[in-house]
Amino acid sequence: MKQSRRSFLQDVLATSVITSTTVVAAEHKAGASLETYSIGRKVGYKRIATEEAWAPPELLKTYLKMAADKSIDDPGFIALWSRLGSRAQLISRLSDIGEGRIRDMDATGIDMQILSLTSPGVQVFDKATANALAVSTNDEMAEAVRKYPTRFAGLAAAAPQDPKAAAKEIERGIRNLGLKGVIINSHTRGEFLDDPKFWDIFEAAQALNAPIYLHPQTPPPAMIMPYVERGLESAILGFGAEAGLHALAIIRSGAFDRFPRLKIILGHGGEALPFWLWRLDFMNRSARPSLRNGAAKLNKKPSEYLKENFYVTTSGMAWSPVITFLQSVLGIERVLYAMDYPYQYDLAEVTATDNVPISKSEKKMLFQTNAEKVFALKVDK
Repeated sequence: MKQSRRSFLQDVLATSVITSTTVVAAEHKAGASLETYSIGRKVGYKRIATEEAWAPPELLKTYLKMAADKSIDDPGFIALWSRLGSRAQLISRLSDIGEGRIRDMDATGIDMQILSLTSPGVQVFDKATANALAVSTNDEMAEAVRKYPTRFAGLAAAAPQDPKAAAKEIERGIRNLGLKGVIINSHTRGEFLDDPKFWDIFEAAQALNAPIYLHPQTPPPAMIMPYVERGLESAILGFGAEAGLHALAIIRSGAFDRFPRLKIILGHGGEALPFWLWRLDFMNRSARPSLRNGAAKLNKKPSEYLKENFYVTTSGMAWSPVITFLQSVLGIERVLYAMDYPYQYDLAEVTATDNVPISKSEKKMLFQTNAEKVFALKVDK
């Protein structure tokens, strides 16, 4: 007699040591929807992962060659990509926006990824090369989204080296290609977006209601050496220090007073800034003006911009105390789930986030509905 889907799953879940592979195999055999079970229980939400890295193989080869040849004046880049070159499986996963990536998503219960060009993106190249790469990578990403529309959405890359061209590419990516936001991999050859010369990018993003994901990279040459000398230049500390500095510089530049509807997303729990909210407000009252690109006076407190113009994701921070803290100080609607694939591809990361002690409706916001709103997604319920 044919076994029902429900009884088949119950048998598997009752008798097996449950892993994501067991669940996926059971769901596939029974014909069930892959998003409905997590470690043997129904979860009631889609998992949309919002900081998921990708790069075409040719670009990854270029990064690795630049690091090996030391043809770039950037010690952080050289240190990072010299190390990543030995991680063949990681490089393979980075370049796959097809069936291999989807298998990994299924194995960990991820329903959709928001794809973005991995750090440093196009931002280490000359203007002409960067513009051309932004166009070609956006086209390739958009093709993957068209092929797998229920599994992928994407963010448009842009080259800050040429702000006007970047604004046009952002518009093309959003209007013509159907991409859902912008990826800026933090500093561009040592320069930050607090400089008004880059604000064509902010103007375009605000006009299109497109969020900018400000993703870190290794600190620029002007600040990198203490990190490199101690092996701290990348995700262990350098990324967060660099991106947090960049975000706070944008706040103090007055950019949000000029572009009040601009939305910026920070990964990794907000790059530590939410933990500093009280101190940022207190110390900003007496801090001296920036010597570069600083507004004479801000209309609001730093914490108010962080609560009104920023969203944060849980990438790399699958820890209940952090997630619930972020929700309490920024607002539940401001925190989105992210895995940080393939750099932090781990079933334990997913289940730890599933088990955050919040209500079912709050969990659905974390995993699904916040992302749907921020990225204007139409996800099959």
